[in-house]
Amino acid sequence: MSNDPSDQASRRQFIGGTVSAVASAAVVSGFGRPAHAASPNEVLKVGLVGCGGRGSGAALQALTADPNTRLTALGDAFEDQLEKAHERLQKNESIGARVDVPKERRFVGFDAYKAVIDSGVDVVLLATPPHFRPIHLKAAIAAGKHAFAEKPVAVDAPGVRSVIESCKEAKSKNLAVVSGLCFRYDTPFRDTIKRIHDGALGEIKILSLTDFRGGIWVKPRKPGMTDMEWQMRNWYYFSWLSGDFNVEQHVHQLDLGAWILKDDYPARAFGTGGRAWRTGPEYGNIFDHHAITYEYASGVRLFTNNRQYQGSHNTTSIEVIGTKGSAHLADGKWTITTGKKTWEWQGERKDKYQNEHDELFASIRKGKPINNGDFMSKSTLMGIMGRMASYSGRSIAWDSAMSSTEDLSPPKYDWAIKLPVAPIAVPGATA
Repeated sequence: MSNDPSDQASRRQFIGGTVSAVASAAVVSGFGRPAHAASPNEVLKVGLVGCGGRGSGAALQALTADPNTRLTALGDAFEDQLEKAHERLQKNESIGARVDVPKERRFVGFDAYKAVIDSGVDVVLLATPPHFRPIHLKAAIAAGKHAFAEKPVAVDAPGVRSVIESCKEAKSKNLAVVSGLCFRYDTPFRDTIKRIHDGALGEIKILSLTDFRGGIWVKPRKPGMTDMEWQMRNWYYFSWLSGDFNVEQHVHQLDLGAWILKDDYPARAFGTGGRAWRTGPEYGNIFDHHAITYEYASGVRLFTNNRQYQGSHNTTSIEVIGTKGSAHLADGKWTITTGKKTWEWQGERKDKYQNEHDELFASIRKGKPINNGDFMSKSTLMGIMGRMASYSGRSIAWDSAMSSTEDLSPPKYDWAIKLPVAPIAVPGATA
């Protein structure tokens, strides 16, 4: 937040748990009732919770997906971020005319999600830091709203269990829940994995996931920033907000591995990790590398290596070895090799981020809503399970991970509280 006195007054207002506009007057049609098919001419009102880059992108894709959509509400913890997103979307030539978010429907603070949900929207886009996803999804489904939920959907096992229950409720209410695990909506991955499922590789034995990336943004702590604001502005680097990047970013690769294995999930995981490049306090308490082995009851082994270093070779790829051959799935090349024959994907690749929204809104129009709840929850837990193994140095069983009571939530959501950074884990010493 800025040092402008009006901004500081606004922040103090929300410490008390309120939002920057009165939401109690909003009349919500069909609150908490099962959804029905939307006719082609019916305007679907969209609300965005979390106005960063990914949230703004999701809003653009939602409005692009269906000509009878309108963005009518925005919510974010930070007013400056919300206003930048609003300006950016309103200026977009393709969808700007359908951005209808006056001041009274721009909500700021920890409770902004409630006001967005209660503002009369039909579809809610959830794109805040992952910690908040279970809370926001639960509220959206309880209120009878279709939802797009960015990946991952939680940072700890209690959050995963909450999301599983919310998605069950969504099914009972005929509500859509589409995940931000966008490779499930990417044509070359769909086509290649279908061939694997149809038996091209025979029995799968080994998967190797490589996820080597560079560094990302850091936002310096400014004078006057509270612990909560600093951590929220730098949410990626704090395990309570992001889950660590083994959960936040690597979940894409883990989900692809699970999908290749027909949504089978591992019996146990073990591995290691640490901080080799990001060692300063500005990088919070997460690791910058992980190496995890996932073992399956079937005997399959899935090996993952991921890291985020500056100035190093970067690559993301998946290698699959089966009894009949091997497959290579990377962003830009998809092949299956059996003997001396190699099949390579050829075709038109559409934007995967757009595809997921195209299919979300088409399913709402048809009255046959998509529900990605099972794989988005379990793939998230797979990332959490790997982090637990990496942080502790122990072998972690799937059932133990799912039933874990470790809750990474802060004592309360308050800008003024003292919020020490959690200790950096030490494999072999951290519980």
